[in-house]
Amino acid sequence: MGKLDGRVVLITGAARGQGEQEARLFAREGARVVVADVLDDQGEALAKEIGARYVHLDVREEDGWRAAVAVAKETYGRIDGLVNNAGILRFNELVDTPLEEFQQVVQVNQVGVFLGIRTVAPEIASAGGGTIVNTASYAGLTGMAWVGAYAATKHAIVGLTRVAALELAAKKIRVNAVCPGAIDTAMSNPAQLDPDADPADNAADSRALDELYRKLVPLGRIGRPEEVARLALFLTGEDSSYITGQPFVIDGGWLAGVSVI
Repeated sequence: MGKLDGRVVLITGAARGQGEQEARLFAREGARVVVADVLDDQGEALAKEIGARYVHLDVREEDGWRAAVAVAKETYGRIDGLVNNAGILRFNELVDTPLEEFQQVVQVNQVGVFLGIRTVAPEIASAGGGTIVNTASYAGLTGMAWVGAYAATKHAIVGLTRVAALELAAKKIRVNAVCPGAIDTAMSNPAQLDPDADPADNAADSRALDELYRKLVPLGRIGRPEEVARLALFLTGEDSSYITGQPFVIDGGWLAGVSVI
């Protein structure tokens, strides 16, 4: 018996990284998963592999959200869970960040979560209640140089999570946020995105990242996307039935503080 037997969960940004691992884990736990992404080939392949339904979804677009909901209901009859996982990261000093770049990050990370809550929450309420899990970040609870647009949107997601939890509690919808630190995905290691990259260069980049996070993170390593997936599962299932409106940090102790020794 799975922890999500009978649940219907839509996961955005589910073609790779954290979203992919969430889709895989949720399916193993009995959920009927809607894999939503703009990476159609990867998303369709994943959905076929795990017995899910794929839908193309650009989270910035209201019409896209409405279409995704329609596909989910046509396929499974309802939606009672949402994981707002889609997001992008851009590196730039704040004073050098072009407005277009800042707005792009806001549209995907912040507006995407807003539209997801606004579009899907009424469907979850109609199904009798359920859960929303938003992907914020370690950088949504503290500052981080060179990722000002990203940090701003992740702070906003924490705020949206708390407001949504208050407003939706009476409709039996719990809303929480996961706040990952450094996780081993294409977002933190761009070399993973280049299929033509030299394997030796990729290996060198990975070693450099490992060395960096051994120094920065108290647990001495970068996180794994399946570890974030397990947290999202907890917040989606009944094990967290009395928890709402909370940001959950999963960062290997990075946010805990600084060691001077």
